[in-house]
Amino acid sequence: MEEKKILRKQIRDKKKLYSLEEKKEFSKPIFERIERLEIFQKAKTLLCYWSMEDEVFTQDFVNKWYKSKTLLLPCVEGNDLVLRQYLGKESMKAGEQFGILEPTGKEYTDFENIDIMIIPGVAFDSNKNRMGRGRGFYDRLLNTLSAKKIGICFDFQIVESVPTESFDIKMDVVISSSFIFQ
Repeated sequence: MEEKKILRKQIRDKKKLYSLEEKKEFSKPIFERIERLEIFQKAKTLLCYWSMEDEVFTQDFVNKWYKSKTLLLPCVEGNDLVLRQYLGKESMKAGEQFGILEPTGKEYTDFENIDIMIIPGVAFDSNKNRMGRGRGFYDRLLNTLSAKKIGICFDFQIVESVPTESFDIKMDVVISSSFIFQ
């Protein structure tokens, strides 16, 4: 746990070195890589997320694809994430726990129809291990889904080794601006 705490602080400090505009620029090649993946091109339903200022910027990607694919976003309810379909920015409201914009429609429960999941993380390694923010929201959700898991991050979030615990869920693919681990 101490290792994770130290690593989270190191990554948080690195994120502060870049402006939102720089992070948006770093994000573009990540989504270009995703869009070239055959699994993405064939996907009908995908889970993404509405990014916070320190994460890979997803808003442009979400807005680009939600009309041609079923695009789901996670919403925080208590200690869990529920999924709702994104139908445009006008259908969003600030979430209760973190103030992140979340879709307001009905809960999506057809988990077997989700083709891919695009997942944020604090740090990843070349073995496709992921470290989140520490509350376990994504690990609990990913434990219930079988779709292909694509972790995305900035280059500086790729570390030599992510400290893991038994409940941590590995990614199937990790993509940054310069790296792809499959």
